[in-house]
Amino acid sequence: MQTLNVGAGRTDQEYRAAEESRREDLRSEVQTSAFYFFVAAIMAGLGTGAMFIKLILIVNIGAIDLFMIYGRDLIRDNGLLFRAVGTAWIVLLLLLGVAARKNQRWAFWVGIILYGADLMCVIVMMNVFTILTVGVHGFLMMQWFKGQRALGELGEEAVRAAAAKAK
Repeated sequence: MQTLNVGAGRTDQEYRAAEESRREDLRSEVQTSAFYFFVAAIMAGLGTGAMFIKLILIVNIGAIDLFMIYGRDLIRDNGLLFRAVGTAWIVLLLLLGVAARKNQRWAFWVGIILYGADLMCVIVMMNVFTILTVGVHGFLMMQWFKGQRALGELGEEAVRAAAAKAK
């Protein structure tokens, strides 16, 4: 029975099985984290009124709320513009979700930056109703950070596996 230094008495086969199990867990975590882009898109649809229902207690898109305040002259003249901005936000989240499901690490970073910037807009608009929104933004950003970290670990393991095969 051949043992490895890193396995505390595990055989090569046990070590490989444990590593494969870890990689599968990381892949699952990436897919779960990517799913939150789709959750955010649905919530954005509810928060902007693009789904013809507006739920502003939990869901609030700060950039769109600021647009409603500072761009009210544009919106008053063209009501379709507001729906177009909300729809663009939703489409962006859906596209980021598709990219994240295809293991694109940059999609997670774009989501984190996008929602971080939007969180600043929510904080500017802070009132009683937006306190829950801050928590939702933080939760989504945390999930996307976990997803990009899992992708990073998967990439590192792939490099290690390639280096081990080269030896």
